[in-house]
Amino acid sequence: MTKFIVVVGGVISGVGKGVATASIGRIMQDYGFSVTAIKIDPYINCDAGTMRPTEHGEVWVTDDGGETDQDLGTYERFLGISIPKSNNITTGQVYKEVIEKERRGTYLGHTVQFIPHITDEIKNRILTASNGFDIALVEIGGTVGDYENTAFLFALRALENTIGKDNICYILVTYLPIPSHIEEMKTKPTQLSVKLLRENGIQPDLILCRGKQALDDIRKNKIEQYANVKSDYIISMPDVTGRDTVNTTYIIPISLQEEGIGDKINNLLHLSPKKTSKLEEWKQAVHNIINPKDEVNIAMIGKYFDIGTFKLADSYISVNEALKHACSKHSLRLNLHWIDSKQLEQKNFNIKESFKDIDGVVIPGGFGGSGVEGKINAIRFCRENNIPFLGLCYGLQLAVIEFSRNVCSLTTANTSEIDPETLYPVIDILPEQKAIESKGGTMRLGAYLALLKEDSRVFKLYGIDKVYERHRHRYEVNPDFHEILQKHGMIFSGMSPDGKLVEFIELPDHKFFIATQSHPEFKSSLLKPAALFDGFIKACKE
Repeated sequence: MTKFIVVVGGVISGVGKGVATASIGRIMQDYGFSVTAIKIDPYINCDAGTMRPTEHGEVWVTDDGGETDQDLGTYERFLGISIPKSNNITTGQVYKEVIEKERRGTYLGHTVQFIPHITDEIKNRILTASNGFDIALVEIGGTVGDYENTAFLFALRALENTIGKDNICYILVTYLPIPSHIEEMKTKPTQLSVKLLRENGIQPDLILCRGKQALDDIRKNKIEQYANVKSDYIISMPDVTGRDTVNTTYIIPISLQEEGIGDKINNLLHLSPKKTSKLEEWKQAVHNIINPKDEVNIAMIGKYFDIGTFKLADSYISVNEALKHACSKHSLRLNLHWIDSKQLEQKNFNIKESFKDIDGVVIPGGFGGSGVEGKINAIRFCRENNIPFLGLCYGLQLAVIEFSRNVCSLTTANTSEIDPETLYPVIDILPEQKAIESKGGTMRLGAYLALLKEDSRVFKLYGIDKVYERHRHRYEVNPDFHEILQKHGMIFSGMSPDGKLVEFIELPDHKFFIATQSHPEFKSSLLKPAALFDGFIKACKE
């Protein structure tokens, strides 16, 4: 029978449940167990596909075409597995399915109610997603006090009744603030989180205490008294510093295992490990991050940064992490420079001065016309000054536009997404997309096969001639312009099997100028960096 590890959050959202869940999964994998992870999101959206990146962070694309919460990306990067879209359960999905079943007459005339119909739908989705695995991690989004989480907490109680308490354990990830005016770590918010969890019929078995500093014995004993959790099962999980530089969340599995969390979970779930967990390969990768031999300066040219007066790096989290994975392999410190593409459109912006210490440039995915000319300016500068360039999805499309304008002399070339009346629509909407009006789940989504040109640099990086990468787009390189682009020196190094869609491009006489219509960052993990990112970082240091 599958064992369940349920992770819930207290006090604040964004407390680190996703990293904690992934880290625990990594540890349990190292014991020899097969592991999957399920993310429950209480929002009414059916999926994350129509949300702005600054609203909810990056949209994660699964192999089977799901547009899901970015936490599934965290799970995949830590666990090194492909997780299907069914492992992201939302309130919208649940209610939509229950209503459709009612319309079909599935409930045979019964009054459809919150309990049992909604809670049973949630429970059954969890059981289906976990089928065939030794361990299923279930993360509940938000916090225990959120109204919208009520249905999911009820469903977990129902799950416990179905499978028995010996097969499920609950972990509360909480936050202990240190108010600046008193400089003392406070446990009261954690006490209240435990109280709220109990009011929903759930007693935490283990508590992970987040905070700026490590938890001391005085605070630990206080939590033990109020939470009725043994002090050995209250674990400190302090902040790691320098999120985008030296220290890293990838150290969390190591830190948690040093606290004995693996053995504690094995005791709670009566598990017999298949091997000893040492995390040796993981430790070596983390060592390379924390103790780099050199450094590399990468410019990220994007536009999804601002959320009020704050910057939201989560908009491009998978690209950031893929760069870190490649840097770990080469024992390099990643210095990531965020550049708002709209700044590059200003007349007084000195791109030469801004890029003087930059080793390479990444243009990530995106939509719409905002900041596009700034990105095109950056691409041209990279092409003309032999600066390593990696374009992802929209990055490929803009690289084609820049090349068309400045090399092929199609001076007004553009994408029909921005300029429907352009004389040179070198980027155009996919034919099958033209009649589609609905926005949710209708793009070219999921993993698609590309055939690589054998004498290309892309082929050499992958080492194979057939690759599957994940996609999320409506527009492609217009076949009407394939001939002129190739005539002027652009290499189509990867194509769809029917030869109609350009999946990879490169410039042969450049230090590194590669772009892909796909999102290879979605398949990168700490122990297996994505091939294009690996090659890009290597070129940046040559």
